[in-house]
Amino acid sequence: MCGIFAYLNYNVFRERRYILELLFNGLRRLEYRGYDSSGISIDSDPFPCLTDPLSKSPISPSPPLVFRQEGKIEHLVRTVYQEADGMDLNMEERFQVHAGIAHTRWATHGVPSPRNSHPQSSGAGNAFLVVHNGIITNYAVLKETLIRHGFEFESETDTEVIPKLAKFVFDKLMEHKADDAEGDQNVSFSQVVMEVMRQLEGAYALIFKSPHYPNELIACKRGSPLLLGVKELSEDSNNGASFDDSEFLMKNEKPKELFFASDANALIEHTKKVLVIEDNEVVHLKDGSVSILKFDTDKAKSVGGLPRPASVQRALSVLEMEVEQIKKGSYEHFMQKEIHEQPESLTTTMRGRLIRGGSCNAKGVLLGGLKDHLKTIRRSRRVIFIGCGTSYNAALAARPFLEELSGVPVSMELASDLLDRQGPIYREDTAVFVSQSGETADTLLALEYALKNGALCVGITNTVGSAIARNTHCGVHINAGCEIGVASTKAYTSQIVVMAMLAIAVGDDAISSQSRREAVIDGLFDLPNKVREVLKLDDEMKDLAKLLMDEQSLLVFGRGYNYATALEGALKVKEVALMHSEGILAGEMKHGPLALVDETLPIVVIATHDNCFSKQQSVIQQLHARKGRLIVMCSKGEASLVCPSGSCRVIEVPQVEDCLQPVINIIPLQLLAYHLTVLRGYDVDQPRNLAKSVTTQ
Repeated sequence: MCGIFAYLNYNVFRERRYILELLFNGLRRLEYRGYDSSGISIDSDPFPCLTDPLSKSPISPSPPLVFRQEGKIEHLVRTVYQEADGMDLNMEERFQVHAGIAHTRWATHGVPSPRNSHPQSSGAGNAFLVVHNGIITNYAVLKETLIRHGFEFESETDTEVIPKLAKFVFDKLMEHKADDAEGDQNVSFSQVVMEVMRQLEGAYALIFKSPHYPNELIACKRGSPLLLGVKELSEDSNNGASFDDSEFLMKNEKPKELFFASDANALIEHTKKVLVIEDNEVVHLKDGSVSILKFDTDKAKSVGGLPRPASVQRALSVLEMEVEQIKKGSYEHFMQKEIHEQPESLTTTMRGRLIRGGSCNAKGVLLGGLKDHLKTIRRSRRVIFIGCGTSYNAALAARPFLEELSGVPVSMELASDLLDRQGPIYREDTAVFVSQSGETADTLLALEYALKNGALCVGITNTVGSAIARNTHCGVHINAGCEIGVASTKAYTSQIVVMAMLAIAVGDDAISSQSRREAVIDGLFDLPNKVREVLKLDDEMKDLAKLLMDEQSLLVFGRGYNYATALEGALKVKEVALMHSEGILAGEMKHGPLALVDETLPIVVIATHDNCFSKQQSVIQQLHARKGRLIVMCSKGEASLVCPSGSCRVIEVPQVEDCLQPVINIIPLQLLAYHLTVLRGYDVDQPRNLAKSVTTQ
């Protein structure tokens, strides 16, 4: 989705060129999220805080500079330097304090264009500038109101109402202050922003910049991710120094750099000390201090005005990631790197959670985030898996195993469909929310809905401190590591493994399933080695991609545990190779899909050895009888069983426990999607029209 980055240097001199390059690099770290345009705003004046010597009142500083451009970030970079040359902007000019904001936009309201890019402005003079991630659902009403008050709109975006509303609020507050001769004549930045928040509906993360408040930034959020990064510098160098968390909220003169970002990837090369901003928090950077205010939406609306906000004190967290994770290393693309990282990501996901050995030679699973809630889950009326896209597919792969071990009915819900139907959720239900980012908009709304209905809510995410991680009653961090490619690969397989461990933990009170649980635990221990083995099919899948690169469509048939594999494999081909592909439940083949079969359409059939194997053999025979162009995935050594005539192409994969087989079977399809994309000349890490974390509806 849209990317936000901001940088404020305090009491440390930085050249304009340095500030620009830092902002550009912050945007580059957010490129993977998907975007179609970008923009930045910096100060034109290194001494913006001037005072009239006679009246002692502030002089309006020069308006901030705004640069916006459609297309890739490098297009914005060229535009900025060209325009800077045209206005004779001194790139070596030094700023002791400077606040800059930057943004990558993924079009929702209005086509990609400079005028629809962010920062969006309040109008001439750029009195208020805003970068925004999310969607303002009541923007049309606000726009009509502002037009009636004389505001003119230039863009098609929902975002433009925010800076214009800020200016409207500021002007009204200043008028009110002027009328009150005995009162305080100052209007604070936080007052303006909190009044704006009171008017907004929808999901958003916002950063405000204004020449009325030079060298200040304000951020706030509701439903979209936002982080604050803090880096305090020693007085005689730019190297990071140790720093007491308790002091960072206090005003001090120590040199420091402060960052806002919608993603930790943009912060990690600068600092590991971060604050995860929570919903309805307003974070104000001013005079080297960080102030956090809590906006109470209900109270603000009930009193018909803005109550005095509560100040909040929070501790910083330390990012559990390294700079190397956001670099491609020896790989050509992030998706390729992440596919090949799966043995390590699975190992990390299981580390410390699998128990095997000891004096009693016990085998089990320890999920610390769930241990106090396992009894409740076992007594549930049903378990509901809720997710979107790849996360939904991962839950679908895990559903049969959880049903088998728990004896509890498990239902599947696409988050958007659950919300559309307002499907029933009861207090006796356990709702499991699966999301790589932990910030997926529809999944978050479904979580809010389930909480209101009293269900036990469990989160399974890859992001510590995400909205789902914070707002569920309990959960599991999948710990797959940073995933840059838009098309999820290693997070998908780690999600399946986490949900397999969840099934074992829920079912570990049943003696009848003990041998089954122990066999799966043994399989989990060996799974990374099996993944390394299947990754050796890379060249074979590249050869297959060469045969398929000119095709228009691909069908993938699966059933049982591997129905999810068919859906996810087809999704990967669809989202990165831009090729029509469809995952089909093989049991439904005769109810429509069979009409598509002929000698030209490539069809992948997943037929590894499980309790659906004989049924898949029958499917292969029926497709072969209709001259289907078959590609069959089978267990090693079983090629002759699935393709006795040798007339179909066979992909042989290692055999593992049936509930873990989806982890193995998806990898050849991930590799196929990757190679198809590269051969077809598309951007594999940033697919057309897609974003990494879908934080708007």
